[in-house]
Amino acid sequence: MSVTQQYLLDTYRARSLGEPAPPAPGTHDRRVLRDRRDERRLRAVLAGRPARPWLRDALSRWRRST
Repeated sequence: MSVTQQYLLDTYRARSLGEPAPPAPGTHDRRVLRDRRDERRLRAVLAGRPARPWLRDALSRWRRST
């Protein structure tokens, strides 16, 4: 069963039971990713590491060395 089919089934069940419809798939993806990033940064700070994006730093070091 695909995500869309499951969503439609859940929406049908919610409507027949008089409950609010569930959020559409992908509705909160950006929010989840942002929260995950913030959590990683917080853990880095608590562990005493810099909370900067490591990939950006690595790419800038690589660019400077070439």
